[in-house]
Amino acid sequence: MSRERRPKKTEEQGSAGAPAWMATFSDMMTLLLTFFILLYSISSLDAVKFKEISQSLQSVLSGQTSNTIIEEQGPNDELPLDNPTYDREEDDLDPQVTDSTLEIYNQVKEYVATEGLEAEVTVSLNKSGIFVNIREAILFEPGEAVIKDGGRDLLGNLEGLFLQFENEIVVEGHTDNVPQFSVRYPTNWELSSGRALAVVRYLSEEKSIPGTRLSAVGYSQYRPIAPNDTDANRALNRRVNLLIIMEDSEE
Repeated sequence: MSRERRPKKTEEQGSAGAPAWMATFSDMMTLLLTFFILLYSISSLDAVKFKEISQSLQSVLSGQTSNTIIEEQGPNDELPLDNPTYDREEDDLDPQVTDSTLEIYNQVKEYVATEGLEAEVTVSLNKSGIFVNIREAILFEPGEAVIKDGGRDLLGNLEGLFLQFENEIVVEGHTDNVPQFSVRYPTNWELSSGRALAVVRYLSEEKSIPGTRLSAVGYSQYRPIAPNDTDANRALNRRVNLLIIMEDSEE
């Protein structure tokens, strides 16, 4: 009696359930999804770059040729520093500054350092000339244009500096954006101009700076050096600048 032969399993029938490689593939896709969710949660999304990365990743997974998954970093893609620091002197060194301006700039800085005025005065420059910057609180009471005793002493110390050269000096008054409502100073225009004039009169009438070298201008609140969004920034904007005009930059 012949033994009955069982038919062999064909490759089409296969084994029950999904192929073994599917488990590995599913795990990999889950990890990729988790990775992209993590990236999205810790960074701002750039739709264009996200689309490019997705297309590149898809081409790699499907076996198509692709050069890179992420494009080469461009010059504007650098990550910002948590606490960036700026060198004010390097920022102020305008490429159009001449050698004569730099010479007087260094002379002014040396004078300020020698007299110990760094805490009260800052020095900067651009193509217009050299700025001797004084905070409002050193010169004036809030909302006033009468020079305080401490401010008079400071301007007296700066007299020796201004007598070292014959350049014209423009005294600039600046305020923050807080409105003025007093009778004497109804707006910041009057306040900034009044403060600049007070400094000019003191230097010309009580000190030895010739009036022919001096002029005054008030800029009100319209030339801030910081946003008027905090008390500290508004204090920076309330200032008096003494601009030393350079002959080769008057135009």
